Amino acid sequence: MAKIPNVLDEHINTAFPINVCLIATVLPNGFAQVSPRGSTMVFDDEHLALWERGKGTTNQTLKDGTKITVFFRKPQLRELAILPKGGIARFYGIATLYKSGPVYEEIWNRLIQPEKDRDPQKTGFGVLIKIDRAEDLDGAPLDLES
Repeated sequence: MAKIPNVLDEHINTAFPINVCLIATVLPNGFAQVSPRGSTMVFDDEHLALWERGKGTTNQTLKDGTKITVFFRKPQLRELAILPKGGIARFYGIATLYKSGPVYEEIWNRLIQPEKDRDPQKTGFGVLIKIDRAEDLDGAPLDLES
């Protein structure tokens, strides 16, 4: 299990619309499915979360236990020496889906308004990603000062 460096919390939570995180899953045919998710947020030190409202392939392949890669890039973080290797962080984790209950509500409550506006009927669901590995562009563990 890996921790999400606290210094990245604000950057991930405010990534929309310029530095939206890319979410990758594996399709049944073995190819990667990579999609932007403006709803990506830091839930706590060990979890990222997102609101899944899509109707496409990523939505269809998401289940409890799905392996997910989250790719975050903010070039300014390279200039600030926070993420010196391209301003990039990669997170690898396992999804748990929430279609009701307290975690579902908490993800919705933390969701940025533009994403709520895209799902006014609240038909999507929450995805909590337990982070197993967090690394920089070279694959080295993220060991940033919080």
